[in-house]
Amino acid sequence: MPAWRYFIFHLIPSASLLIFGSVSVVADEIYVAVASNFTEPMKQLTQLFQQSSGHQVIVSVGSTRQLYSQIKNGGPFQIFLSADLTHPQKLVAEELAVKGTVFIYAIGKLVLWSQDAHLIDAEGKVLKIGQFNHLALANPKTAPYGMAAQQTLKRLGLWQTLQNKLVQGNNITQAYQFIATGNAELGFIALSQYQAVTKESPGSHWLVPESLYEAILQGAVLLKTGENNLAAKAFIAFLGSPQARPVIESYGYVVP
Repeated sequence: MPAWRYFIFHLIPSASLLIFGSVSVVADEIYVAVASNFTEPMKQLTQLFQQSSGHQVIVSVGSTRQLYSQIKNGGPFQIFLSADLTHPQKLVAEELAVKGTVFIYAIGKLVLWSQDAHLIDAEGKVLKIGQFNHLALANPKTAPYGMAAQQTLKRLGLWQTLQNKLVQGNNITQAYQFIATGNAELGFIALSQYQAVTKESPGSHWLVPESLYEAILQGAVLLKTGENNLAAKAFIAFLGSPQARPVIESYGYVVP
C-alpha cells in the first residue's frame, strides 16, 4: 500500500458537542484528500469542525491528479477536495463518488510572486522583460493552478519563449517552495498561499487578471467509501455552511 501523507489535527472534544443544531453522539474519523493549494484554510476548517462535532479529520494533501490516482487505487478517503471540477466529476462517472454530491466549494485565484520586493511590477511586465533565471509553476498536467499558469503564459505569448526558464513542481506547494528557497526568483502560486505565508515578508506580487486563465473552480465530492459515514456527510455539509464561508474567503477564494 502507498505511504499516504497525513496531517492529523487532534482536539479534545467538549462534553456537549453541537453542529448545525444537532448533537454529535459518536466521534468518528474522516479521511480527506485535499488539493495542496487549500492546505492552510483546511487547517482552520478542520479545527472548527472538530471543535463543533468531536470527529477527527485526517488530511492528505497533494496535486489534484495525484490524489485522484490514489483514490482510484484504493486510497482510504471518504471526501475529495479537488482544485478543479473535472476530477470529482470523473469519480462520479466511474462510480467511485456519490452522484449528486459534487459542488464548488471555492473559486481560486492565481498570483505571480517573488521574495524580491522590487522584482515584480504592478502589471506583470517582468515576464516579458525576462530578467530572471527561473520561473516556478506547478505541473500543468497534474495541478489546475499549473494549468492556469500555463494558460496565462500562452495568452501572453510567452509559453515558448520562457521554456528554458521554467521550473515545475509536482503541485502548487512545491512551486511555492522553489520560490521560498530561492531556487526560482519568481513563480505562480495560489492567492491563498500568498495571503497565508507572506504577511511578514510579502516581497512583490502581481494578481494575475482572471481573463488570462480559465476559472479555477474547486470541486468537492463525497466518495463512495463515505456514503454511509455520518461524519463525512457532516463535514461536506459544514464545508458549504455559513461557518466555513468566512474562513475560505479570508484566504482570497471566492465562495459561490
